[in-house]
Amino acid sequence: MIKKLILCLLISVGVTCSDAYASKAFYVDFLVSATASPVKPDLLLANVYRDDIDEQQYWISEKLDGVRAYWDGKQLISRGGNIIAAPAWFTANFPTQPLDGELWFARQQFEHILSIVSKQQPVTSEWQQLGYYIFELPDAPGTFTERISAMHALVQQQNSPYLHVVQQFRVADKAALMAMLQQLEQDGAEGLMLHHQDALYKTGRSHDLLKLKSYQDTEAIVIGYRPGKGKYQGMVGALVVRTPEGKEFAIGSGLSDALRANPPEIGSAITYRYNGYTNNGIPRFARFLHVRPSF
Repeated sequence: MIKKLILCLLISVGVTCSDAYASKAFYVDFLVSATASPVKPDLLLANVYRDDIDEQQYWISEKLDGVRAYWDGKQLISRGGNIIAAPAWFTANFPTQPLDGELWFARQQFEHILSIVSKQQPVTSEWQQLGYYIFELPDAPGTFTERISAMHALVQQQNSPYLHVVQQFRVADKAALMAMLQQLEQDGAEGLMLHHQDALYKTGRSHDLLKLKSYQDTEAIVIGYRPGKGKYQGMVGALVVRTPEGKEFAIGSGLSDALRANPPEIGSAITYRYNGYTNNGIPRFARFLHVRPSF
């Protein structure tokens, strides 16, 4: 009730609420730290695809739109360093060695997956939908090509119905890569990942791992709302957001009726897509994709 009253007040005046954002950010940090893992995982991060690479030197896989999770041999930990409350039966046959992968079950289901994995009391019927799809063996020796073979051998050995290897494949050239990207995006996929065949495992952002999409996407923080008009009267017309660089703008495209009635809270992080920038550095054709997990 309090949230709805505050939301109605904010919408009616169209404010950005910097003070409310600061308070909310503190509140979110407090909640996250309450369940934080002692060690935030140091992971391999992708750079953006470059036209000057030799595609034949890379393994290609679909970019899964799930929740990334690091298995430390005992528990699943989110990228933000928080323990994921997976049921014991889900991880019962996982190996003792570290794994890096994605909790996922279908395309365009990110919000549903996030809802499942963010609960502190896991729901059996929900977790039975999920699989843990691994794409790396942290700190394992050998090239990425060798680690692919090791991942398949490991999954076969563990014989867990919830442990899978992300499919890796090859393309003949750039034209074949782009054709595959177009087809997968038409089928609802988020994009592609390219991993250099000879890459030794290392952490941090690297050109050994590249992500490829037909659009750009990034994150911003919700700092306010703009009131809706017409059929959206009394609802949110657009989210007012702030980028890490301090740019503020509104995103209305991509919001469902449900989100307009119950929008992402002030201080929450969202992911949006865009196509380049205006002369003022504002993302062009920004479209809301989803709320990012607080953990």
